[in-house]
Amino acid sequence: MPLAIFDLDHTLLAGDSDHLWGEFMIEQGLVERDHHKRENDRFYASYKAGTLDIAAYTRFALEPLVRLGAEKLLPLRAHFVERVIDPIVAPAAPALLERHRIQGDELLIITATNRFVAEPIAQLLGVDELLATDPEQVNGRYTGAIAGVPCYREGKVRRFEQWLRERGERFDAVTFYSDSHNDLPLLRHVQRPIAVDPDDALRAEAGRQGWPVISLRDPPPSL
Repeated sequence: MPLAIFDLDHTLLAGDSDHLWGEFMIEQGLVERDHHKRENDRFYASYKAGTLDIAAYTRFALEPLVRLGAEKLLPLRAHFVERVIDPIVAPAAPALLERHRIQGDELLIITATNRFVAEPIAQLLGVDELLATDPEQVNGRYTGAIAGVPCYREGKVRRFEQWLRERGERFDAVTFYSDSHNDLPLLRHVQRPIAVDPDDALRAEAGRQGWPVISLRDPPPSL
């Protein structure tokens, strides 16, 4: 069976769910506005530059969840997905996912975004298998730390290989769709890397390697 892997932010989504969750926390009055916006933007810039400290960012992003608990944030998360995320699903993403389903491919989303934010988005997109940065929980409470290997840069390769071992199966072919130079380790690891609305660094590397470059930002043509 072939496997199709999809990055989430700026690939299947025309935006960054992690950064938008931070803005949503500000809008909801759950964090101090000026400090949170400054730090949220700073971490986002470092992600785009490829210099993100994923442990520090995860502590920052999870602070409202640690302080308030999941019970308070779950209804807000549902509202966030409905109001903020659903409108930024890349127009051609559902058709691409459906094409792979029709072909009989296994679908997997792999994202650096923490699982608390990413899980309902994967459900929205109809993808059951998700690898994300997993927040640590102790006695049912979030600690702000990361459980295991963060799903970021080389960590995506490690998490993917762990997922394969746990499933105990091999795939005939593996395709990976991503927008980001941060995903070059996994793009180089699979048989069929595809750049989706890529950043400048990934676009340049795709050109050097002869990888396909596509866009999911335009809606598929009507039949």
